[in-house]
Amino acid sequence: MRVLLTNNSLAEHAGTELYVRDIALALRSRGHEPWAYSSRLGDVARELREAGVRVLDDLSTLGEPPDLIHAHHHLDAMAALLRFPRVPALLFCHGVLPWEEASTRFPSIRRHVAVDDACRERLLAEGVQPENVAMLRTFVDLDRFPLRAHIRTRPRRALVFSNNARRGPGLLRLWLGCALAGCFRLDVVGLNSGRPLARPEGILHRYDVVFAKGRAAHEAAASGAAVIVSDYNRHAGLLTSDRLEAWRALNFGFRLLTRPLHPLEIARELGRYRADDVRAVALRVREEASLSAYVEGLLALYENIAAERAALAAVPQAEFDAAASDYLRFLATVVKARLARQPLARRCLAWLKHHI
Repeated sequence: MRVLLTNNSLAEHAGTELYVRDIALALRSRGHEPWAYSSRLGDVARELREAGVRVLDDLSTLGEPPDLIHAHHHLDAMAALLRFPRVPALLFCHGVLPWEEASTRFPSIRRHVAVDDACRERLLAEGVQPENVAMLRTFVDLDRFPLRAHIRTRPRRALVFSNNARRGPGLLRLWLGCALAGCFRLDVVGLNSGRPLARPEGILHRYDVVFAKGRAAHEAAASGAAVIVSDYNRHAGLLTSDRLEAWRALNFGFRLLTRPLHPLEIARELGRYRADDVRAVALRVREEASLSAYVEGLLALYENIAAERAALAAVPQAEFDAAASDYLRFLATVVKARLARQPLARRCLAWLKHHI
């Protein structure tokens, strides 16, 4: 199967960029032919090319259409959908806040896919019908993130694993909280800290506690680290076996981050650390969130929508044209609102109105 994956960016080592990388490599290892498209290429695109995956930023260079479009982020998704309007597509939602994750209507989008309950709620709130929403929760590549042999009885080293973390009061509060709990080493990795991490599997085993959310939290937990779900200077607390099911349903994500960082609270959560429970969480994450099981579910979804090609072929062209018009109307309101908030853009718009 020729699968075209679209993404907002294939540059930095960040959430959906790494998702596309892992899925493309998994598909290739199973004999499929993944292609990756984005209007912004970089380090992740280079990794994919080195692994033998075709990467492009110009869809006109494709000599033949894909069999299926696996789409993220409506701008780059619509570029592919309009180029290949009769190819069945899946559109994924990975976040409840980013405007790039907004749902889009187009005849070739046969399913919308949510990564957690919060994303599903967003899709439904934006008018997607429940029967058109599928759920595929976040995965971990267990081969890349093995479970450590030994988990300390008391935590000694901690890591902030986030592309959003940077020097400031939030990190200071985390350090104080760790120090109060007897965990005196706190390191930080991620884009905004100036320490981007392409291969987290190489260092996670060094840390007893990891502050993270989403994909990073899954990887840390599967590696046998205690995870305090946190980001954006807020936290949910320590991930424990009794919290795992409810928190994973929200992807260890933004919806859980309701508590402001405070050193005493962080110390209190670290006081809940139990080595046997850390291992129990790791084993459950490894059982429930493996990449291999995820890909099997994804391929089943691929087969389901590929079977709808005949129904898609019967859709009148007028429906495609109307959907494209509706999308441009939506996009125009967003772009104009954003431009109006920029002083330089406001001046440019005023000049254009005067001279055109």
